[in-house]
Amino acid sequence: MPALDRYHNAVVQALVKDGWTITDNPLRLTLGERSVLIDVGAERVLGAQKGTRRIAVEIKTFSGPSLIADLQQAVGQFGMYEDVLAVVEPERELFLAIPSAVQQTLVSEEIGRLMLEHRIRRIISFSVLDQEIIQWIPQPI
Repeated sequence: MPALDRYHNAVVQALVKDGWTITDNPLRLTLGERSVLIDVGAERVLGAQKGTRRIAVEIKTFSGPSLIADLQQAVGQFGMYEDVLAVVEPERELFLAIPSAVQQTLVSEEIGRLMLEHRIRRIISFSVLDQEIIQWIPQPI
């Protein structure tokens, strides 16, 4: 089992505070003979008539020496996990959880905006200290 991201517990607590039930910690997806682990699987009941919304959350701290290297890794993982989810659990949406300070930095830089707009389309921005979700991109239903 890989080590947990530094902010893993903060994201789990933020999701719970936001009304999500953690279903998998981590979420294991098997395709053929290989498995990948996404940090968290969660679901929330949308109402008696609407059913359940299911998400997978990959957590990234962006704490390495290079923002670009961290962004490259996040983009690659997000793409791979999204493709595997489309086959194994197509009803589950993938989100990238990043600290709010990182999200602000990324959207202030052109390359960050480009990657967030074209490659990583679903983001959860969270407060490390308050263990709360600051923003969903896009806003969940």
